Amino acid sequence: MAEPKQQFATIDEYIASFPKDIQAILEQIRATIRNAAPDAEEAINYQIPTFTLHGNLVHFAAFKKHIGFYPAPSGIEKFKNELSAYEGAKGSVKFRLDKPIPYELISKIVAFRVQENLEKAKGKKKG
Repeated sequence: MAEPKQQFATIDEYIASFPKDIQAILEQIRATIRNAAPDAEEAINYQIPTFTLHGNLVHFAAFKKHIGFYPAPSGIEKFKNELSAYEGAKGSVKFRLDKPIPYELISKIVAFRVQENLEKAKGKKKG
């Protein structure tokens, strides 16, 4: 797995630091996010892959036994029923690597976060 002190400049560098099987999952998550948020920009924040659109949209990261997905507390709350099958916390969820990754659910959560960030951005422009 990735060295904890390794510094990444891009999502490509981050993904390349993992074994091929994990790289494939990370690339699929990246593509899922990109499809749901085509105008979002890629970044590395907190040394993990991040998509931004008028602020942070979602983050994701690979660990030894799971993929961490971080759609902010609002993303977790909105989809709490669908996410109830997964371990998680206020702003995060763990998708175990020994189970199928719920790409469709990730897409729905990202689409929700896009709308949320766009609405917040509109509100700031008016104020």
